[in-house]
Amino acid sequence: MPHIAALDQGTSSSRTLLFDGRANVVASAQREVACAFPRPGWVEQDAMALLETQLQTLREATDGHSVNAIGISNQRETTVVWDRRTGRPIAPAIVWQDRRTADACAAMAAADPDGAAAVTASTGLVLDAYFSATKIAWLLDHTEGARAAAEAGRLAFGTVDTWLVWNLTGGPRGGRHLTDASNASRTLLFDLSAGAWSDELCARFGVPPGLLPEVVDSAGDFGAVDHPALPALRGVPITGVLGDQQAATLGQVCTAPGGAKCTYGTGCFLLMNAGDKPPDAGGGLLGTCAWRLGGRDTYALEGSVFVGGSAVQYLRDQVGLIDDAAASEALAARVPDAGGVVVVPALTGLAAPHWDADARGAVFGLTRGTSPAHLARATLDGIAHQVADVLEALDHACAAPLAELAVDGGAARNDLLMQTQADLAQVPVVRPAQLETSALGAAFITGLGAGIWSGLDELRAHRQVGRRFEPQMSADAAAHQRVRWAEAVRLTRAWGSR
Repeated sequence: MPHIAALDQGTSSSRTLLFDGRANVVASAQREVACAFPRPGWVEQDAMALLETQLQTLREATDGHSVNAIGISNQRETTVVWDRRTGRPIAPAIVWQDRRTADACAAMAAADPDGAAAVTASTGLVLDAYFSATKIAWLLDHTEGARAAAEAGRLAFGTVDTWLVWNLTGGPRGGRHLTDASNASRTLLFDLSAGAWSDELCARFGVPPGLLPEVVDSAGDFGAVDHPALPALRGVPITGVLGDQQAATLGQVCTAPGGAKCTYGTGCFLLMNAGDKPPDAGGGLLGTCAWRLGGRDTYALEGSVFVGGSAVQYLRDQVGLIDDAAASEALAARVPDAGGVVVVPALTGLAAPHWDADARGAVFGLTRGTSPAHLARATLDGIAHQVADVLEALDHACAAPLAELAVDGGAARNDLLMQTQADLAQVPVVRPAQLETSALGAAFITGLGAGIWSGLDELRAHRQVGRRFEPQMSADAAAHQRVRWAEAVRLTRAWGSR
């Protein structure tokens, strides 16, 4: 039976899952990766550590197994710029959560509102620090000699998929400088309708086009492994790449228009298959490429939440309220509700549908009776409210309301959070048996590229439902909580600029 090694490089960990031809996990390995927060709003990672931990997990998960193909699911928008000759990054990777260019984005929009609107019309995205373009420009302008080196063709840019592919296929000795359409569409430099890099957008953001990788199909030829740390895998083809949220969408088999999923990871990301035409993004939603197969793009509407599971990590690491993230459910379940407390977890601003870089996290409704359990419960509520905001925007953008929401990601293991989500959004929540859907989607796209599966229809047989959460709260009670949440969000808006 064939084996596919799916690399799942995320913000908090590097993992490799080995799948067989029936989409069963045969082996896995994981290493945590650290984020650095050198200044308020800044989030960085060591790109060499991302690579090294991914190499470690790939060796461990495939040890003793034959591997037919390798694929990649990666954290999106995170920006790496490196020297083509040495293979060394010129600076730490700027993570997708990083807000250091928020003021520059705001200034660009204020100086040229029509230009900002044109960026959205071309890319499907909003002019925001979330995306890669302004991160690239910042690195070139704040690293000595970088812009001149980029203009001379000595530097390369990539999101994490590109960084991994380049290194896996030889690095400075001839590595392939490639990305797929799903990742390219997250940079603010990719014309969504044309399906290609835009010279006009590169000029607008001050990014030399020579930095950019070639955009190819999500399933296809990304080269073969040629890395000294992987002698047993030398020559194994890399045949699939997807950004992690698009990979999860494929892993949930949302292959028909209208199918939607939400991944609860560091952030929360809701994608709905929009078919074969670029969607009319609006209401704070984004248009993006879901995947490219045979030269044809499938598109998605997306709503992004910056702080999802990382709100629970904050309770653990900064507040010391819990010892591990999984303990949040048991702590929150000690109380029947949040006791009037509302937590807005806008720790790095608010994304969809608000897009307010100056929003800040806040806690409302504290009393002498507020306990750690109430704070934990309100934090879970805050995660669910953010996703409900995105679902409301999606309902307004679509002709028909969502019938159900497929969920995945680490935080989707939390039964209390999933029930809260069903209650506040008043929509059934469906959790699959296999929660590692980003890795599964990477395996699917890789299997398609390697010819292990013949097409998208064949993938449906490999999805199994684990649990279904039906709304238990009345519509009136949910509406009351949503009104209180909206008022709390209003009070946090623009707080950082006051």
